[in-house]
Amino acid sequence: MRISIFGLGYVGAVCAGCLSDAGHEVIGVDVSAIKVDLTNRGKAPVVEPGLEAILEKQVALGRLRATSDTEDAVRSSDLTMICVGTPSRKNGSLDLRYIKKVCKGIGAALAKKATYHTVVVRSTVLPGTVRRHVIPLLEEASGKRAGEDFGVAINPEFLRESTAIKDYLEPPMTVIGEFDERSGEALASLYAPLAAPLIRRSIEIAEMVKYSCNAWHAVKVTFANEIGAIAKSAGVDGRAVMEIVCADTKLNISPYYMKPGFAFGGSCLPKDLRALVYRANQLDANAPMLSSVLRSNKEQVEKAVELIAAFGKRRIGLLGLSFKAETDDLRESPLVELAETLIGKGYDLSIFDRNVDYARVHGANRDYINQKIPHVSSLLNSDLNAVIEHAEVMIVGNRDSQFAKALATVNGSRPTLDLVGFMSGVSHGHTQGICW
Repeated sequence: MRISIFGLGYVGAVCAGCLSDAGHEVIGVDVSAIKVDLTNRGKAPVVEPGLEAILEKQVALGRLRATSDTEDAVRSSDLTMICVGTPSRKNGSLDLRYIKKVCKGIGAALAKKATYHTVVVRSTVLPGTVRRHVIPLLEEASGKRAGEDFGVAINPEFLRESTAIKDYLEPPMTVIGEFDERSGEALASLYAPLAAPLIRRSIEIAEMVKYSCNAWHAVKVTFANEIGAIAKSAGVDGRAVMEIVCADTKLNISPYYMKPGFAFGGSCLPKDLRALVYRANQLDANAPMLSSVLRSNKEQVEKAVELIAAFGKRRIGLLGLSFKAETDDLRESPLVELAETLIGKGYDLSIFDRNVDYARVHGANRDYINQKIPHVSSLLNSDLNAVIEHAEVMIVGNRDSQFAKALATVNGSRPTLDLVGFMSGVSHGHTQGICW
């Protein structure tokens, strides 16, 4: 394939080297005469182990060259990758000036090109950037239509400085966000030789994935540091602790807790987190991230209340009261907190939870239910259909298998809030998901 790469920084230079090394004809483009000159001489414009040897070889083979001429680069290629920087402004927002400038230039070059051309954003941009900025600028400058006259896709990179070449050749996954299928196919063929999962999704999902991954990496580093600080203050080696934590790939390093949904609860997580933060404060071991987790958890409950209020109805049917399906445990259940908040705001609430209803009469939790939350337990109804009939708004609170059927029965006929992810699509109209 003939490929032009705009921006010869860390991402662009590595991509130029690796793609040309894979046999493609690559043109690097940069406004910096120094970077262009270095690349044309087979010298690396950035410090990255192994890169210069690749560039030197590919320039000598004639598969790689660099230029500052946008029109020449677009005319001489079939696919363009945008790898320019998206730095932070002082207020934390993204500075898109380089993306916008490059898009205008590429668009102007496309106006003079008769053949189909694919434009791929490799730069890290927030969801909505490609659709709100990149595509309009390309269309305005070219006088052509995205998806018809030229293709658009986004292809987030997962390259770490100092190991970028290995990361390119052995990625954890290849993510393609495609505006049109033809662009997705072009990128898929480009990465076919790599032994990694190929994931094709919408533009916006691919934009968000990059930020989600980097935020998660930052959270992991901070979590390990805070655990290490608390451990050291308690006379424990934090490295040994985290080594054991990471050995659990069933729960700790896994998808198990990594699904958007409602707040956590139960007898363990809130209590143990609270105790750990209290101990950290006693030891003067600051743990600001861990200290904020329960506050963030409470925000999920408040978000649910806001979504319910937006429906403008008063009769509520709550399906589920225990924090988890197939249990009667109500200790620190966020659904109990949600129910109490709704009662306090004057909503007419009817609740179905077969396990809690059974426990109220027969179970070991009977005294807790009747003494600690009598105002909530008195609203329990053992008839699921009666609760559904009562409801002007339905709230699906845990993953009881009965509730999926109930949700399908209602099928959008009344406002519904799904807190667990039974709905297959995203929020639309009167059917709302808590995080989707």
